Amino acid sequence: MALRCEGTLGKRRKFTIFLFELKEFAKFMRSCDFNYSRFTQQELPACKPILTPKWVISTFLLVSVVFIPIGVVSLLASQDVVEIVYRYDNECIPLDSVNDKVGFIQSSQDKTCNRILTVPKRMEQPIYVYYQLDNFYQNHRRYVRSRNDQQLRSPGNERETSSCSPEDTTADGNPIVPCGLIAWSLFNDTYGFTRGNQQLAINKRDISWKSDRDRKFGSNVFPRNFQNGTLIGGARLDTSIPLSEQEDLIVWMRTAALPTFRKLYGKIEVDLQAGDAINVTLINNYNTYSFNGKKKLVLSTSSWLGGKNDFVGIAYLTVGGLCFFLAMVFMLIYLIKPRQLGDPSYLSWNRNAGGH
Repeated sequence: MALRCEGTLGKRRKFTIFLFELKEFAKFMRSCDFNYSRFTQQELPACKPILTPKWVISTFLLVSVVFIPIGVVSLLASQDVVEIVYRYDNECIPLDSVNDKVGFIQSSQDKTCNRILTVPKRMEQPIYVYYQLDNFYQNHRRYVRSRNDQQLRSPGNERETSSCSPEDTTADGNPIVPCGLIAWSLFNDTYGFTRGNQQLAINKRDISWKSDRDRKFGSNVFPRNFQNGTLIGGARLDTSIPLSEQEDLIVWMRTAALPTFRKLYGKIEVDLQAGDAINVTLINNYNTYSFNGKKKLVLSTSSWLGGKNDFVGIAYLTVGGLCFFLAMVFMLIYLIKPRQLGDPSYLSWNRNAGGH
């Protein structure tokens, strides 16, 4: 018992000393002449609005007045965009290969497919040509990491193939440029367009981001040992053209975030009139049949808002309409059954220093 009491008294003594030292430290801090700041003391003026019915109704009405016109203008801009979407992955399979699509796409048979598209409305140049892939997960973690940006940028880093496996080197150890699964799976379907006897040229210049051409892909880096293996993943590259000028590759290597995406193939720089019959020659090379993917050809004009996108307009109209509805409901409640408000002078931040 004596030992236990002695231990308790020791703890109390230590705690008493700690309190004494804490008080002395507080006295020292008070004696110091620190610069006073309303910011550090959190004494700056602050906005403390009182959400009265008038303020709430006015705010909802203001949001609706701003959002509804923006939504209408966005929808009208989207409606001005003329778009032709044609799915061809099933249409360009011969009848005798319908039950073995993968075998057909991997064979050496001629995969040329001719189709006629009718222009529904006048399409002013430039007309953007896209290819759309569905159920293609370019955002997969291992797929996104399968590249080496240093190799793409500088000719002295051709042997930098880390993180590019399994498409990093050839069987004899030579580096693949560009390496990685993204480049290896480059889209390789091709499109040609004619209107009557007129060949519609496709401009493939400036279809990629300028920052990608100037900074990510070197002007002195050329393809080497690309698509030389036994298993070919997609398009081949011209070994005499630097990577900074191979814009199909640059567009493809900016990976998409969603499994359904469009990528720019080129631009048609002539106007198309309503009712024009466009003869499209498709080369159906890309294998989307192994993973139940879809391929679509898209011809589209643009507006000041971009391509065809009804979501922006619908979103603005939805929010604006909801705010207008809530404003009307709160206004009816306020007029039919008003509620007496309290005196705001009793709020803590409105009291005087000598008040309650």
